[in-house]
Amino acid sequence: MDRQTASATFPSAAAAVADARRFVRKVLADWGMEEAADDAVLATSELATNAIAYAGTSFEVICRVEDGDIEVEVRDRHPTRGIEMPGVTASSGRGLPSIARLASSWGVSYDRRTKGVWFRLPRPGAPADGGDPGSGQRRPGGDDLDPGASRDGRPAREDAASTSSTASGAGQAQGREARLGGGEMGEMPAAGDRLLRSPAAVEAMEDGVATVRTALGVDGAAVLLTERDGRLIMGASSGAAAEAELGELSVAALGPEARAGSAWVARDASDPVAAALRSRSLAAAPLESQGRLTGLLVAFSPTAGRLDEADGARLGRLADELSLALEKARVGELERSWRGWLSFVAEASDLLAGTLDQERTMALVAQLVVPRLATWCAVYTVTESEAADLAYVWHADENRADGLRELLDHAGAAPPIDTPGPWGGFATAPEEVRAAAGDTADDQVYAFPLIARGRRIGTIVIGRPAGDRFPRSAVELAEELSRRAALAVDNARLFSAQTAMSSALQRSLLPPGIPEIPGLEVAVVYEPAGEGSEVGGDFYDVFASGPHPGGPAPASRWRFAIGDVCGTGPEAAAVTGLARHALRILAAEDMSVPAVLGRLNRLILGEGERGRLLTLLHGEIAPRPRRDGVTIRLTSAGHPPPLVLDPDGGVREAASPQPLLGVFDGVDFHTDTVELRRGEVLLCVTDGVTERRSGGRLLGDGHGLERLLAGCTGLSAGAVAARIQRAVRDFGPEPSNDDVALIVLRAS
Repeated sequence: MDRQTASATFPSAAAAVADARRFVRKVLADWGMEEAADDAVLATSELATNAIAYAGTSFEVICRVEDGDIEVEVRDRHPTRGIEMPGVTASSGRGLPSIARLASSWGVSYDRRTKGVWFRLPRPGAPADGGDPGSGQRRPGGDDLDPGASRDGRPAREDAASTSSTASGAGQAQGREARLGGGEMGEMPAAGDRLLRSPAAVEAMEDGVATVRTALGVDGAAVLLTERDGRLIMGASSGAAAEAELGELSVAALGPEARAGSAWVARDASDPVAAALRSRSLAAAPLESQGRLTGLLVAFSPTAGRLDEADGARLGRLADELSLALEKARVGELERSWRGWLSFVAEASDLLAGTLDQERTMALVAQLVVPRLATWCAVYTVTESEAADLAYVWHADENRADGLRELLDHAGAAPPIDTPGPWGGFATAPEEVRAAAGDTADDQVYAFPLIARGRRIGTIVIGRPAGDRFPRSAVELAEELSRRAALAVDNARLFSAQTAMSSALQRSLLPPGIPEIPGLEVAVVYEPAGEGSEVGGDFYDVFASGPHPGGPAPASRWRFAIGDVCGTGPEAAAVTGLARHALRILAAEDMSVPAVLGRLNRLILGEGERGRLLTLLHGEIAPRPRRDGVTIRLTSAGHPPPLVLDPDGGVREAASPQPLLGVFDGVDFHTDTVELRRGEVLLCVTDGVTERRSGGRLLGDGHGLERLLAGCTGLSAGAVAARIQRAVRDFGPEPSNDDVALIVLRAS
């Protein structure tokens, strides 16, 4: 395979990051390079997120293979906007430093219209080089991070490309929550424990002690590893050392040679290492990593005087070789931990970006933290007018959740902090509350601010048992998660406020109710597009226009209207409100239908640039003599014509077309009269019905609505409305992107 290329373009949307990852994984699987997929997917995730967050444009992902090496490039459409570097200009994320860790080389390319960031990975099975000299970037050795490691030494990561955004379904998101939150609590083990978890390190130590016994001809050899508290533990042993118990042997008990990094020889049991190993002759050499003592390589014999200074020098050279092997294994474990860290953050970001429900977002935050980073988590929210509110609490042990919530309710207020740090709020809780909470009252607690768009919107508080300290990696990961969670919570809060405002405005634009009209069945349907997040431009109304219903005489005439304002959103809603309220006010002045439309036309024209085009069907209903149906005088101003259904199934149009409102001044409107007799139906719809699309076909094409109405013979007004509504929904595979309104009048 000399050269292969595959590419795909994605929109500037949060869900596109997961789509890009799936694309890269599939391409590499098709090319038989699954071993490199994890690194490629994680690096692509960071670059795609960077393109969306900072370039704000659609982006293209290009995968190439040249002579077996893999190159992936993410190219956006904003070449003049610089790349954000975390710690300098970015507000969150690891960005390009994580690419430097994962890739053998990376770089940036520009042209007149696009900007691309590329990274290169060695072909699976090939040794990774230190970097491409031409790129100016090299892989660093690794930090002291281990948030994603499991107890068996493998990174606890999930397949980042096998899941999609929460928008694809709550069930799928819950499954992902279980995977992310169900792992063991992230630990920061001692250096010795980390090496013992590494198969490469264990193999190197076993080879080392075998080499020592062979080279020096001693009865026993061992590798002793240091833990964080300074104790020495057995890493590997051979011969007489297999049964040795080190007890409380620690680094502090070692002599000056060990602290100076030199090998030494002990000729009696006064040496603490010799005493622990029950030897009468011992040689030991330090194992070092980046200037720190990580352990000892020891050779010993029960025979006094068996080892001399030459043996010590030789053991020192063997210790240097073993130190290099252990350092290589340690760096390898850190690299795997880093990938697990990135995988966790990528998955968490997808989950948080996939919901705009504030309560669900806070629940996700807590369940992502527990138990991977902490034993329990609490989320506080604050507003400009209210103090901190305890919004969500989650504990790994459900039996302790109630006690924790009670303790938090009586603890000190959530700290108004701007940087992460320890929190001692439990100390202020009443003694009886602390006693009821048990050991939880003594937990170590850290607090992390939720800061979004320069505002503090809350605090995340996490805790672990007193004896289980927070490692630096867990604190850093929780800090990164809090930054991403803050934006997710703020987005959910803004969306909730927008939805509530939109719903309130929408309700104000709809009529309070449908009046009872003698001899007439009335049914209405109204479905705004946008799933409640947009105010619709369609409206309807049915109201009394004769004597006031509250007066001594009952109403004798009624009006109805159905209209469609060009566009959606607040601008369209303003015209919708103007039209609906003006219709009622003008009708109450006993103005005729044409006069009402003429006055409303002038009102819309008077709005100037704020005005919108409006189609309107407006009519007046009056009972016929001897209760034989009703007489309707109506005007259709640029609106889809109303249809009349006869009892025998015939369908006809009931009004002539006239100019729509908001275009011409001085229009003279006229009325068409419809005698709606018993059993006849008048159907009035907006273009959300007639222009419902399925591919290149519209519902109203070829008299489609007329045929649909003809099939409603003999149905009540409500049944006709329901059948039309269902037909509109079922006409196309995708949800309608236009408002739908209809009025059905049936003479009875």
